[in-house]
Amino acid sequence: MTKENRGSIQVIDCQILAHYQFAGDQHILTMDSPEIAKATKPGQFVHITVSDALLMRRPISIMSIDAENGTFDLLYKVVGEGTRQLAERKIGEVLSVIGPIGNSFKMTNKKRPLLIGGGVGMPPMISIAQSIKDSDYQPFTILGSEAPFPFDEKAANNAEDYAGATHTMPLLEDWGVECRLASLQNYEGVYQGYVTGLAKVYLDGLSANELAQVEVYSCGPHPMLVAVAKLAKEYNLPCQVSLEEYMACAVGGCAGCVVKVQTESGPAMKRVCVDGPIFDAALVF
Repeated sequence: MTKENRGSIQVIDCQILAHYQFAGDQHILTMDSPEIAKATKPGQFVHITVSDALLMRRPISIMSIDAENGTFDLLYKVVGEGTRQLAERKIGEVLSVIGPIGNSFKMTNKKRPLLIGGGVGMPPMISIAQSIKDSDYQPFTILGSEAPFPFDEKAANNAEDYAGATHTMPLLEDWGVECRLASLQNYEGVYQGYVTGLAKVYLDGLSANELAQVEVYSCGPHPMLVAVAKLAKEYNLPCQVSLEEYMACAVGGCAGCVVKVQTESGPAMKRVCVDGPIFDAALVF
């Protein structure tokens, strides 16, 4: 584990303050922990106990924090027994949480970050947006989902139409972060296609000077990240990706989440949990 990541990990009993359910078996969990809210950086995750019946924790990305009130939010989708049991947890219950874990996205001098999140890869993009919403960055966020979006999407105040994409995520709209949505499910006001297709529409509308200020940040399913990495290479853009892998311990001990990464000394196996989950896309794809 790198020294940078070692100091953030804590084991904390966190109380559930709110638990919202959305269409498509998607949930947002709000938990109480001033320590995690204060320490979290965009792209980090927690390893959470889902119930007394299952010993194995589940890794879930941190979507947003409220440092003033000492809370953090998790967005997850029910995909197996672990998340099914997590969905049964009630307000007031206390769950053991390890975190925040991993490295974080690094904001650079590129002032037009392009944030691309797919499915359960949306939370890290929302986390980045929150961290830079009051800065001089000009982010553009693309969120993709084949399930109904886990929020009541609405038409953006900025009415610019990106190939049919006019709807946005209300939370990002409130933050002043421009956002558009993509899906293959024919939702109203949503780009009909992949997130990379909408990204091309956005990038092709930029001037050469604007394009030179773009850096791509992305999280989502593996095939989507491969496509995003190819897109970044096509437009000669730097790109950071957050990888999603199955994890057992999530703190670097079991090495069950390793991926091959190109380094200056050749290929090396890196642990997604603590050496990542953020990597340079050009080095892992």
